[in-house]
Amino acid sequence: ELENQLSTKSKTLDELKQSLAFSGSADQTAEALSLRIPELCEMMDSIVSQVAQLKTSVQSIMEQWRVYDEAYTDVSLKTTRYLYCVNQCKPSVLSLESLRNQIKTLQ
Repeated sequence: ELENQLSTKSKTLDELKQSLAFSGSADQTAEALSLRIPELCEMMDSIVSQVAQLKTSVQSIMEQWRVYDEAYTDVSLKTTRYLYCVNQCKPSVLSLESLRNQIKTLQ
């Protein structure tokens, strides 16, 4: 019976040691977290700043693409008009023989 009591007390002591170790590590974890909070806040501020810079950069790039798109559309339209005019204004090429026939007809 004494042996059982000793065993029970030993188990209780082990449980208390584990509980103390856990609460001690919880305190250490809380301390570690309190030390990391400023570091995490600094990292978050850095990320917010980088996102703002990226947003500004993307807006600038989108504006440049808009200008490019307008210029491309304008050049494309002018090229199409030019090609149409060249095709419409091109004198028809006649063979020498057909020119002779036209001259004979006109005489």
